[in-house]
Amino acid sequence: MKMDISRVDVWAASMKDQPGGLAEKLNALAQAGVDLESIIARRAPEKQGTGVVFVTPIKGPSQIKAAKAAGFTKTESLHGIRIATGNKPGFGAELTMQLAQAGINLRGLSAATISNRAVFHIAFDSNADANKAIRLLRKT
Repeated sequence: MKMDISRVDVWAASMKDQPGGLAEKLNALAQAGVDLESIIARRAPEKQGTGVVFVTPIKGPSQIKAAKAAGFTKTESLHGIRIATGNKPGFGAELTMQLAQAGINLRGLSAATISNRAVFHIAFDSNADANKAIRLLRKT
């Protein structure tokens, strides 16, 4: 199955854990014309009353400026890749098994399917792990 594999920068921001906290962050990006492909938001249980939102991509000077003004920073600890492919039952298991067998540990994974397409966002602890994963997956 054909896979489109690319590196992605992950941007993160703290937000208030209250109605509108996430909307405020996303609206700032929307006003700058940012076309997000991935959004993950959650509470931060270790810090009462706050949450965190992760987004990708942020591209170009005006989008970067707007993201920074809204409190987003490009993460230095998440090294991400994006895999776009066809939707095949069990593909997530195959993908994670290949990475595990190569000794590559995942920091995080999110995936979604729509009809016959699937997109995976995988985060690693280092650039070396992300690069190793890309080389491995491109061989398959």
